[in-house]
Amino acid sequence: MEWKRNGRNQERNRNRNRSTFAMDDSGIPTFEPVGAAGTSKKDRPTFANANALKLSCELLRTFITEAVQRAATIAEAEGGTKIEATHLERILPQLLLDF
Repeated sequence: MEWKRNGRNQERNRNRNRSTFAMDDSGIPTFEPVGAAGTSKKDRPTFANANALKLSCELLRTFITEAVQRAATIAEAEGGTKIEATHLERILPQLLLDF
């Protein structure tokens, strides 16, 4: 008896999670998930712990400060006085790896 109930639940879940393809006006198939109604993030409030917010802000501040310092070093090495987008592009890969 228990096995049949689990089997029915699994079949119900399989049917609920299936997606369908439909055709739009131009005849191109479009993907439409079935059973995903009401799961939008817009419907749910988002909360964050105060300590997590402080830590995130500190990490972002440190990241930006480090990016500016590294870009300034590159700009000075090239003899410039202003940081340009190319300087940031040059330091970005290593900066992302470091963080």
